[in-house]
Amino acid sequence: MLDPHTFAWIFGSVICFVVLYYLVLPYKNQRVSFEHASNYLDNSITTTAGECRSSESKAKDVDVIIVGAGVAGAALAHTLGKDGRRVHVIERELSEPDRIVGELLQPGGYLKLVELGLQDCVEDIDAQRVFGYALFKDGKDTRLAYPLEKFHADVSGRSFHNGRFIQRMREKATSLPSVRLEQGTVTSLLEEKGAIRGVRYKNKDGLELTAYAPLTIVCDGCFSNLRRSLCNPKVDVPSCFVGLVLENCNLPYANHGHVILADPSPILFYPISSTEIRCLVDVPGQKVPSISNGEMEKYLKTVVAPQIPPELYDAFVAAVDNGNIRTMPNRSMPAAPYPTPGALLLGDAFNMRHPLTGGGMTVALSDIVVLRDLLRPLRDLHDAPILCKYLESFYTLRKPVASTINTLAGALYKVFCASPDQARKEMRQACFDYLSLGGVFSKGPVSLLSGLNPRPLSLVLHFFAVAIYGVGRLLLPFPSPKRIWIGAKLISGASGIIFPIIKAEGVRQMFLPATVPAYYRAPPIIKS
Repeated sequence: MLDPHTFAWIFGSVICFVVLYYLVLPYKNQRVSFEHASNYLDNSITTTAGECRSSESKAKDVDVIIVGAGVAGAALAHTLGKDGRRVHVIERELSEPDRIVGELLQPGGYLKLVELGLQDCVEDIDAQRVFGYALFKDGKDTRLAYPLEKFHADVSGRSFHNGRFIQRMREKATSLPSVRLEQGTVTSLLEEKGAIRGVRYKNKDGLELTAYAPLTIVCDGCFSNLRRSLCNPKVDVPSCFVGLVLENCNLPYANHGHVILADPSPILFYPISSTEIRCLVDVPGQKVPSISNGEMEKYLKTVVAPQIPPELYDAFVAAVDNGNIRTMPNRSMPAAPYPTPGALLLGDAFNMRHPLTGGGMTVALSDIVVLRDLLRPLRDLHDAPILCKYLESFYTLRKPVASTINTLAGALYKVFCASPDQARKEMRQACFDYLSLGGVFSKGPVSLLSGLNPRPLSLVLHFFAVAIYGVGRLLLPFPSPKRIWIGAKLISGASGIIFPIIKAEGVRQMFLPATVPAYYRAPPIIKS
């Protein structure tokens, strides 16, 4: 008699290939077109997609303007400055940021940090090494280690205070003579004859100024007020994080992120210094209990506290009593750019995913590596139409890493949330049990989550293997009509979770990037 493991793999492979066939088939003759992008552009931008117009540049002393000096902006400024570009960075606030996200860098992101020469930015900030995750459900737990055996001993995840990390990268960027960092608020992009020529901004003294450069890169974060001109922003807010800091306590598994599959949604714990542990409580929807009238404190103590590991209970209650409770909406936005001469989006302004898996910084740093490699052969950036056409390849070349992390984040969040639906309950339990099997069952998904194996096909195969594993548990040893029905709903539910995310990411770019013409764009010869 077949056990559930064998059953899962026999039928999982067949179903996954059938699924992929029907995913790819509708896109067989698809052509990439941006003909109607102009319908969505703000009045400040008059670019007609597909038609790139140029004018004589007014910028002689700056090659690139970067809007925003967060993780993406600061890393990009250093990267371009190190390559000899003259960079002007305009950041709204230069004091140290104080955020409750952007605190966990996956191993894949750390490797990108090394590739960019920024690995020393996680030094001297009390950053903690992270070697994997611990998953908790209904009193049981399992440890999921990052597959780091083939890497240098220094390679692992890193967790830290977001603001300390950003300040270190800003210092690193401004140490280069070709990088200028200025405090100011960019109010609009400057358009001339169909191309972006620079920005209009107010400096810290309130004076309204203009800055010009042949290329403007917008990295002004999740609250970007400029992205609407450069992409079709479909922002979803599935939940909010409630953030706390636990002090002077130890995690059940040292140097690991902890995910509690709680009701109604996950709770996260991870170290951010040698004495502090970040707790993020996910609250579904866009409204959270009020902090001011005491509803939040009551919710955290009566609903959340009973579900956390006993080792953290006292520290959690003490953190709630301390009153330093922060909230932040969790945003998700697929990348849907309008190729615009003279401008580019990057970071959370361009693409966001649920922060459950901590993949945002990994995607941003990977995007910077791709963009750096595309720009390196170009000595001059002034021909906006040619540069615009060439940089369309960026959107395809970034897909393996970005789409894998984006899809996994969205799918895992939906699977990890509690549901009254029996099929969803079975999928959640199957996911926990599948990961608990160890070996390839845990290494495969964790390598995807960590950014070490950015392969969308592997993600889809593992996701449906979990679903088939769940069906096998239901049907063995004795299937019944009710169990068969729940199994069918489980497969249907799994498809309903992952297919819309894949569609939003772009099936062709995700699975068949080599069929996209922009994939083969050669560096143009731009005459200054």
